[in-house]
Amino acid sequence: MEVSLTDEVAGTVELNPDRLQELKAFDDTKAGVKGLVDEGVTKIPRLFHHPPDNFVKATNLGKAEHIIPVIDLADVGKDPSSRQEIIGRIKEASEKWGFFQVVNHGIPVTVLEGLKDGVRSFYEQDTEVKKELYSRNQLGSFVYNSNFDLYRSPALNWRDTFMCYLAPNPPKPEDLPLLCRDILLEYGSYVNKLGIALFELLSEALGLHPHHLKNIGCAEGLLSLCHYYPACPEPELTLGTTKHADSSFLTVLLQDHIGGLQVLYQNMWIDIPPVPGALVVNIGDLLQLITNDRFKSVEHRVLANLVGPRISVACFFSSGLKSSPKLYGPIKELLSEDNPPKYRETTVAEHAAYFNAKGLDGTSALEHFRI
Repeated sequence: MEVSLTDEVAGTVELNPDRLQELKAFDDTKAGVKGLVDEGVTKIPRLFHHPPDNFVKATNLGKAEHIIPVIDLADVGKDPSSRQEIIGRIKEASEKWGFFQVVNHGIPVTVLEGLKDGVRSFYEQDTEVKKELYSRNQLGSFVYNSNFDLYRSPALNWRDTFMCYLAPNPPKPEDLPLLCRDILLEYGSYVNKLGIALFELLSEALGLHPHHLKNIGCAEGLLSLCHYYPACPEPELTLGTTKHADSSFLTVLLQDHIGGLQVLYQNMWIDIPPVPGALVVNIGDLLQLITNDRFKSVEHRVLANLVGPRISVACFFSSGLKSSPKLYGPIKELLSEDNPPKYRETTVAEHAAYFNAKGLDGTSALEHFRI
């Protein structure tokens, strides 16, 4: 079922008729931001203009303490002391940064490169073919559009996206575009295995049984968002992705060589430079909620860029809007008299619905669930 414009706009930011008309005209092209670039725009439409940010430039000028940890997983099964060392690094990164990168994670470079090529091929195919797949139905097995919060966000992001759920019920191959079908399913099975391994390490970092996070369902759902950030003629006026924190338990991100991902740390924007063969891992809101603020879900953004296109694939461990009625609250074993619960219980679907309705407005969805 296609989501109607009325449904999409209901309960959103105040839209004046002119802005609504401009949004509708952009949406109706079904060509996304890439369509604007293909037309040869030299000035970006005002819909994409963002207010100047207080922290415009990244401030980590080569300082060692401002480098996101890169954690080598090669020795994780070698011996207990190597494993404990890796767990210690993951614990520190999850409490301090909410972000780290992993290398020797078990996913072949050929799969990583193949996926980036497949995603690029999808976006760079004939526009008329892509238009057939353009949709705003968030519950579809494959959803391609530009700006999921098009009618709700204060300013649009300079990127196009397609989304599909890879677990617990992988899509039928015929529901995915031929150009990236096989590689996306293959990558999804690898990320699933990696996620389970990471949840074990995170469980141990919390002092819990290795299977605790997996057993309560943190690894059940996997949602992939494949982004295409075209070259932008005026990158200083817009953003690739607005400041936000993820609504997942955990996010695994594949980014290409172009860069632009930044994390907000102590009121400074810190670059997360691409490391060949590495994957970026970050804590999501749901993991911060169930760890009662022990692990941090940190705000991050993506800059628009002059060179482009930038390709990234974010895999979110969350069943999103398709989740079960299972309630999640702070883990009892982590609570004490000195550390009472800071959040009320919620379902994954309730959190996802609130996040989607709010859109990428630069505010934290977690505050809505705080006691």
